[in-house]
Amino acid sequence: MLIFKHRLDNLFHDAVECLVAALEARDLYSSGHSQRVADNAFALARRIGFKGKELEMMHIAAHLHDIGKIGVPDQVLHKPGRLLPHEWAEIQRHPEIGAGILVKSRQLKKVAEIVLYHHERWDGKGYPEGLKGEAIPLGSRIIALCDAVDAMTSERPYRLAMTWHQCWEEVVANKAIQFDAVLVEATEALWPWWEKKWPAKRSG
Repeated sequence: MLIFKHRLDNLFHDAVECLVAALEARDLYSSGHSQRVADNAFALARRIGFKGKELEMMHIAAHLHDIGKIGVPDQVLHKPGRLLPHEWAEIQRHPEIGAGILVKSRQLKKVAEIVLYHHERWDGKGYPEGLKGEAIPLGSRIIALCDAVDAMTSERPYRLAMTWHQCWEEVVANKAIQFDAVLVEATEALWPWWEKKWPAKRSG
């Protein structure tokens, strides 16, 4: 029985890896981004007390947080410059698309909920539902912070990456506005490790 369960667990993890690979094949940016967000979210979740299965689900959700971009049109997903309003609306659909994919698996229903709300903001100005404060699942709040940090420290066609110092100033400025204040405070101790592990990705 234990051997059978081990095989099922391996199959489950293999399926998750296949989903990640499918997204990375379509969007090269997602490759490193998903890994960095997953590693940082795992570290932050563990720091605030996640353990066992809860911590494992957190790591999987962070890996798959952008899986819904599979459903975003190529001309929007790969556009080199800033998005127009109607294009931005297409991008904003990706949490719902991702949750719709993941909820098909009984084992990923909790992951689907985390993915659905990972672009909500503490002040209620996020999407897709404008949830506010603790109404946002904690896992989603963790990914929101880690996702934003990686985006700010990564270069885009239309802007340079921030330094880690600049990024930290931005995170602190948005404490209890965009981000959960408790998570920002927990992140401070992890910041030197993140900066060392993931140097700001600048080409210029």
